[in-house]
Amino acid sequence: MALPSWAPAEIDLSKPSAARVYDYYLGGSHNFEVDRNQADEAIRQWPDLPKIMQENRGVLRRAVRYCVSQGIRQFLDIGSGIPTVGNVHEVAQRADPSCRTAYVDIDSIAVAHSRAILADNRNTTVVQADMRYPDQILHDPDVRRLIDFDQPVAVLMLAVLHFVSDEDDPQDITRYYREALVPGSMLAISHATFEGQPEKALKHSELYRRTGTPMWWRSKAEITAMFGEFELVEPGLVWFGRWRPDPEDEVDTDPQRATGYAGVGVKR
Repeated sequence: MALPSWAPAEIDLSKPSAARVYDYYLGGSHNFEVDRNQADEAIRQWPDLPKIMQENRGVLRRAVRYCVSQGIRQFLDIGSGIPTVGNVHEVAQRADPSCRTAYVDIDSIAVAHSRAILADNRNTTVVQADMRYPDQILHDPDVRRLIDFDQPVAVLMLAVLHFVSDEDDPQDITRYYREALVPGSMLAISHATFEGQPEKALKHSELYRRTGTPMWWRSKAEITAMFGEFELVEPGLVWFGRWRPDPEDEVDTDPQRATGYAGVGVKR
């Protein structure tokens, strides 16, 4: 098939990409048939999935706007996937064109796509790195070129920590990032939980094993611990749709259907 301009020539179209599957859920155009087939299979098992993913993306938009409203102009988006369909730099730069965003992802496919998409945006950079090794990310020259860690930074870990195993200790990983930030910085987390719909969560985990990115579903208490000493801003750690919804948002009357919690913490 003829690849579009945003797609690097070396990508393998025989396997779905978690980043492109997510893009499909969001209604984006940076995906292929192999990704759509997996997504459609997941949707047959769990019809709410596109809504859940869109609610998570809604958390991202609202969290970025909140951070900008609090004076933050630097964003480190870890596990960023493909930056399309209202991603961090778009939301932040709409509020203030001077905002800078460093995208980090372990997936070479997502990174290659991202670099092609953002080639002309001087206030963004894309780094391929593993979030489990914070020191490499925090001292990466491209990240350092764009992000001044002597000033407040918003670290975004949205829908990524549930891809970190218990053995790799996500609480310790987030602690390392928190300690690198100055007061006034923020940490945004969204994370899948089994507490809403445990049976569907198990089936969804089986599908994600095909992409090479298995999922770990965690409790509200475990996710809260990832914020450490950071003070959770109102309304705390809540179901996706309940985190500072906009007036025009339709908040699900049964919000646990989102099967995920979201929150933003600030370093005092």
